[in-house]
Amino acid sequence: MRGSRRGSERVVYGVLIAAFAGVAGQLLVLAASRHTDITLAISEPVAATSFSRPDIVDRNGRLLATDLEAPSIFADPGLVIDRDEVVEKLRTVLPDLDGDQLFRDLADKSRRFLWVRRGVSPGIAQKVHDLGLPGIAFRYELKRAYPGGMMAGHVLGYTDVDNRGVSGIERYIDQKVGVDPVHSAVLSSRPPVRLSLDIGVQHALEDELDDGVRDYKAAGAAGVVLNVKTGEILASASLPRVDPSWPMEALDQKHIDRTAGGTYELGSVFKTLTLAMAFDEGLARPDTLLDVRQPLEAGRFTVKDLHPASRPLTVTEVYTHSSNVGAGMLALEAGPEKLEAFFKKLGLLDQMETEEGPLAAPQLPQRWNRISTITTSFGHGIAVSPLQFVAAAATILNDGKTVHPTFLRKFDAGTADGKAVVSPATSRLMAHLMRLNVVNRDGTGGKADVPGYRVGGKTGTADVAAKGGYTSNSVISSFLATFPTDDPQFLTYVVLFEPKGRKETHGYRTAGWNAAPITGQLIARIAAQLGVAPETQTASR
Repeated sequence: MRGSRRGSERVVYGVLIAAFAGVAGQLLVLAASRHTDITLAISEPVAATSFSRPDIVDRNGRLLATDLEAPSIFADPGLVIDRDEVVEKLRTVLPDLDGDQLFRDLADKSRRFLWVRRGVSPGIAQKVHDLGLPGIAFRYELKRAYPGGMMAGHVLGYTDVDNRGVSGIERYIDQKVGVDPVHSAVLSSRPPVRLSLDIGVQHALEDELDDGVRDYKAAGAAGVVLNVKTGEILASASLPRVDPSWPMEALDQKHIDRTAGGTYELGSVFKTLTLAMAFDEGLARPDTLLDVRQPLEAGRFTVKDLHPASRPLTVTEVYTHSSNVGAGMLALEAGPEKLEAFFKKLGLLDQMETEEGPLAAPQLPQRWNRISTITTSFGHGIAVSPLQFVAAAATILNDGKTVHPTFLRKFDAGTADGKAVVSPATSRLMAHLMRLNVVNRDGTGGKADVPGYRVGGKTGTADVAAKGGYTSNSVISSFLATFPTDDPQFLTYVVLFEPKGRKETHGYRTAGWNAAPITGQLIARIAAQLGVAPETQTASR
């Protein structure tokens, strides 16, 4: 009797243990299921390590990049019953899947883990789940997401399939800030990386460049908005854009970051630098007369003005009339060694780097002789990235102290502590000349004026360099601007690549007809955002 009772107890205990085991198993399944519509294999092996990353935000804390949980599809070849069925059905959901390679990989039953596709959308994961294929399962990983879409895509860069930074600010985070290895979708606890960019200013810049490319049928465009005092880059854009969520676009040459990744001969905007050198060296004053009526000769080369003057010009008029001959005369007065040394002090002769990465290395004259001295004075024969030129121009306007552009927010409101390149007096004089170039009737920058904001600027139109010379029908037009000119706070630089003439420009494709009005429209949109108060119409002159 007692033995049969013990036997019955063993049966009851066995049933209870089995029941509890079943419940525990179900709890484990539920715990492992992060989403009820997709089943996760609780016995999946630990996959390759990925990385959690801190968020990226703009200067005001608005989100630019973040990590999200995304389902990834994997296979356990040991559990796959029919390889043909698996490949055939998966390709109905993933049409670009390399079916032949997957078929071969699934043949190795000793492999218990094989990626099929990583970082898919929940909708795609649900469709694959609904196929009901044995041996196909899911796990959640971190995937980078960019709420602004293509906004500031070149600056932000992109990550690889393991969520490691490959380019741009994303790469800077890996190298300087830090990321954390994870084996599942564990979000980063690191504080956000706060950039100097302002989403509002960035949007305005990209929007105006979009309009410019459309209106002037340009091949591309680039632009920068910079705080002259701190070096903070408030906006940086290059068209065509790239989507950081689709990094393969960035490998296409037409999607190059024209702001930092390419070098170009930028034309007459360089006269801003040449005149600053001449003033600072005591070689000329604004009222110094130069006889620009005759071309400059250098061996077999002749340099002349597009619209030759019929009289001598003051140095101020050399700037507002944009005389190549006048700029060349000032450079020759200084001499090749002095001009080269001045450009070096401005940081134009060495490769530059920001948090986005190294800029394209400048292309310099092979020899600093008479002809290179003349041509570089007006931005030919020397090719730099637009951002590197912006740094040099900002130095001239920042009381003559060097400015190093940064994509990181500076919380110290003080000015950048740079080395003196030109005197504060020369800096103020150049700001004044830039203002005259906008408000004087004979200036080239009138279409950039914005009443109340004391805009100053300089046009630049350069033939596109080609092998053995220059193209005859393509130009790069650009406009350098600063405001307010009585105490320059901000600098903008707008570049159009191969714009076309139109009826409204009387067929002209020069910067005064395209890059200058784009700049005026941009400043009208961003000045208030940047805290610049408008002045009265009378005071603004």
